Amino acid sequence: MPEGVRTQTKGAADAGPPPGPEEFRAVLSRLASGVVAVTGLDSEGRPAGLTVSSFVSVSLDPPLVSFCVARTSRTWPLLRAGGRVCVNILSEGQAADAARFAVRDADRFGGVRWRPSPAGLPVLDGGLAWLECTVREEHGAGDHDIVICHVDRLRGTGEAGPLVRFRGGYGRLEPSFD
Repeated sequence: MPEGVRTQTKGAADAGPPPGPEEFRAVLSRLASGVVAVTGLDSEGRPAGLTVSSFVSVSLDPPLVSFCVARTSRTWPLLRAGGRVCVNILSEGQAADAARFAVRDADRFGGVRWRPSPAGLPVLDGGLAWLECTVREEHGAGDHDIVICHVDRLRGTGEAGPLVRFRGGYGRLEPSFD
């Protein structure tokens, strides 16, 4: 085992049955997370995108980020084929955009205002920031894939509050900096 990697197996079998998917989802929904729209262009140059609430910073040097995508996603293969994506950090006023990008078989860009990034990828109007990224790696993890991307270019574009996912819905963050 690599140095610094620890596992704990003693006592795990005595803990009872593992949680089912619904119980697991219900408990983890209590952790608030930011919401992003991962966008790109399909092989015919049409915009494509999906909503993600599992986005995190991985490394400062080199600049890496990651997000998780369900293996059942029909949109991720379209984005992956281009090799580049734009991660749009959504603002509190973009709950409708987040919901639209999460619906299967919807016209996700119908009525959504966007402009091309310097590399031509869709940047959604009204977001807090965008990051142009090159897809570097994918790792299978259960029913999802963990996608690691190198950040090539980025820009902060808004000052509103972030869009937050909590208990299965979208909300806003009430900052308290006392």
